[in-house]
Amino acid sequence: MEQTDSVSKDFWLSEVRAEGRALRAAAGALDLDLPVPPCPGWSVRDLVVHLGKVYVWVSRTIAAGDAPGDRSGLGPDDTDVLGWFDAAFAGLLATLEAIDPGAPAWNWSTQPDVAAFWPRRMAHETAVHRWDAQMAAGVADPVQVEWAVDGISEVLDTWLPAGRGVSKNDADGLVRVTASDADRTWLVRLRPEGVTVLDESALLEDDAGAQTGVAGTASDLLLALWGRLTPDALALDGDPTRFDALRVG
Repeated sequence: MEQTDSVSKDFWLSEVRAEGRALRAAAGALDLDLPVPPCPGWSVRDLVVHLGKVYVWVSRTIAAGDAPGDRSGLGPDDTDVLGWFDAAFAGLLATLEAIDPGAPAWNWSTQPDVAAFWPRRMAHETAVHRWDAQMAAGVADPVQVEWAVDGISEVLDTWLPAGRGVSKNDADGLVRVTASDADRTWLVRLRPEGVTVLDESALLEDDAGAQTGVAGTASDLLLALWGRLTPDALALDGDPTRFDALRVG
């Protein structure tokens, strides 16, 4: 999916809006001191403040068009955490709605420094943390299929090429990742020099014996890549260290 396509911007904005509102509803219904099981050591308050600070930081980054400072001093000044979050969320939406996707804007990836990076990044950041917030109450809705599919692609085409995986193992070979509810498969080659997403025509003769297959719903795959679910939630065939090498959380 091309990030400079205006349809893509609308696609990601719809995810930011829906997932942000769902997260806010979940947080507003909970004691802010409740723990968030997917984020050990965090309370609901910590989660809300973290995401709100990300929103403020990204809004400032887009406005500056250059590398940002750190996130210190971006949190709420008073005890109205949810009111502060509402303002941060509204500010982010206004910023994302107004951007020209091709305008200069720093990002941390290996992709061009243009503003189109940020609607996608904020969409999936919000979706995963919405799931976290709902899990504080014990039950969370899955990420919508088409959003989860693009979230998986973002992990594979953006996070891993930027060296942001969490696994330090030296897995080598191919991983075939299949979203069972979306008729979508990704082929990922692992090599010491990095990760590459392939199509079938790029397979080599010796790839057949070095494959790991992993399948699940798009939401479960995304959440497993982000460390929210264990591989036990998926159907795994082959060396599990290869799938572990794809995790970014």
